[in-house]
Amino acid sequence: MFENLTERLDLIFKKLRGYGKLTEQNIQDGLREVRLALLEADVNYKVVKDFVNTVQERAIGQEVLDSLTPGQQLIKIVHEELTALMGGQRQDVSFSGKWPVSIMLVGLQGSGKTTTAGKLALHLRGKGRRPYLVPADIYRPAAIEQLQKLANDLNMPAYPSVPDMKPLDICQRAMTLAREKAYDTVIIDTAGRLHIDTVLMDELKGIGAAIDPSEIILVADAMTGQDAVNIAEKFNQTLGLTGIILTKMDGDARGGAALSIKAVTQKPIKFVGVGEKLDALEPFYPDRMASRILGMGDVLTLIEKAQATFDAKKAVELEKKIRKESFTLEDFRDQLQQIKKMGTLEQIIGMIPGLNKIKSLQGLRPDESELVRIEAIINSMTKVERRNYTIINGSRRRRIAQGSGTSVQDVNKLLKNFVHMQKMMKRLKKGGLRNVQNLF
Repeated sequence: MFENLTERLDLIFKKLRGYGKLTEQNIQDGLREVRLALLEADVNYKVVKDFVNTVQERAIGQEVLDSLTPGQQLIKIVHEELTALMGGQRQDVSFSGKWPVSIMLVGLQGSGKTTTAGKLALHLRGKGRRPYLVPADIYRPAAIEQLQKLANDLNMPAYPSVPDMKPLDICQRAMTLAREKAYDTVIIDTAGRLHIDTVLMDELKGIGAAIDPSEIILVADAMTGQDAVNIAEKFNQTLGLTGIILTKMDGDARGGAALSIKAVTQKPIKFVGVGEKLDALEPFYPDRMASRILGMGDVLTLIEKAQATFDAKKAVELEKKIRKESFTLEDFRDQLQQIKKMGTLEQIIGMIPGLNKIKSLQGLRPDESELVRIEAIINSMTKVERRNYTIINGSRRRRIAQGSGTSVQDVNKLLKNFVHMQKMMKRLKKGGLRNVQNLF
């Protein structure tokens, strides 16, 4: 999402670092370019003005001008102020209040509330909670069925709402049933509209007054930019939001909503949606997002994703195989599948510090279809072939290519790359292998 902004800021700070010693004029010129870059990223004008003024006030002090590395000090200040702009500290879902905890998801139609309800339930279950999904949108066709299907896919309970019930009755009965069944977290998917209207707000206020939710979270589409900020402000004025979830953060939006919404509403971003899959919901960490925007990567999130994805026992087994030089195409396929669970290649690369600064990789968008093709080729092999690639002769290659819908050249390319990988592993083994996951 922040690709263009990151590139612009990188060029600006590279130019400032080149001065060696900064002057007030250098800093003012640089911050003028930062202001333009933020405005182009669709950040709220007032937010940009306040941000630049704060950075300038700190930057023209002794902290930067007398520093041995003034460029780095300026970047440090920008990072700190970006972090503060987006909320400073990570704020999680609140589980305080009467039991069971209830979370109301509100927002306009099309913002992704229903899918987000499923994503949030999956996330909270992973934290040890017992979520209960409540479809309370009786207006949008198939909204109830959509959430009930998501619940079924996730093997989670959902209240059996029907369209002829009143939303308030659905919520009240669902809360009663949740208490009886000992579900500790009720997630309510409320109705949305194509625009904010009195009927919608009155209905939401009525539900809020009746069930007294621990959280009222706005689900907003990050792709709508400043519209998302304006919508958040109106919902907050009427309902008193406790937090925000920004969806479609993996899209091509310029990022203005993420950088403006906290400053305008004073409500924290709690999660961001980074894909269509139900596990594509990330906790929002302002400091980590600031690091991504400034091209510093996000190692902590990458580590957390790896820890959640990779099986420790399998990693040990894989290390033993690599030490014994018995790593097979079957093992390679299993590792590819693990990597795919961590997110798209573009997302993973964006979390690795400095990778965006390598000229040969700039502007490069990883081809996700290549992973699909590789997996298809390996799956088209017999178990014996996967465990011993050296037996794959010409006729076997033609059969594998036909079975995977690829060409013989694709099969040859995979085998060649696999042999090269094995050679790399041998070198790595000689230098010491402490974490096999670094290979992938």
